Amino acid sequence: MIAWGRTIAFMIVFYSLSVAIVLAAPIPALIGRPAMIGYAQVWARVHRWTTRWILGIRTRVEGARPDAPVLYAAKHQAMFETIEFALMLDAPALVMKAELARIPIWGWAARRYGIIVIDRQSSGAGLRRMMREAQAALAEGRSIVLFPEGTRVPPGERPPLRAGFAGLYRALGVEVVPIALDSGRIWPRKGAKRAGVVTFRFGAPVPPGLSRAEAEARVHAEMNALD
Repeated sequence: MIAWGRTIAFMIVFYSLSVAIVLAAPIPALIGRPAMIGYAQVWARVHRWTTRWILGIRTRVEGARPDAPVLYAAKHQAMFETIEFALMLDAPALVMKAELARIPIWGWAARRYGIIVIDRQSSGAGLRRMMREAQAALAEGRSIVLFPEGTRVPPGERPPLRAGFAGLYRALGVEVVPIALDSGRIWPRKGAKRAGVVTFRFGAPVPPGLSRAEAEARVHAEMNALD
């Protein structure tokens, strides 16, 4: 009952504030990307505050985060990390599915922030566009965050990496830093969210230039280190 009470309170507070933030997003979006990035981080801080003080969720970080822009290959178990990464990784460009970019107002503002859209049904031209956008983000000094398993997965599941990872790995020519996490233990896809600690573990960097099989094997193992 306590977990459900906290979950309901979080949903009321966070989503009410989020509606107001999204409705006002066109203002910084029209000013420019730096303003939109700063505005998005305000939203991320609201999320961090509400998850900490209403839900009782804290974070623990293990391993070293690199200083230079890289391609992060992250496990994805909950909505929690998609927003937390905006603060933890200094406003990276996230690769997100095309459906999210079609949400009214939010999708347009997210594009202004610099998300990179991936369409799972895309042609080769769409994949090339994704890679150009990723290269542009790196040129701006921003890291790229990819969820290479393609979707949220429950704790304990280890689906194979999707083809988009190999394409970005070859095209970008930068280190890949895998991120393991365990948010799904306390933030299930359905049901009440629970108080606890979410661990983020930065794995050993994977250098560019490896074969696809070796790069995928190393990234997959590091991403699933907490399962």
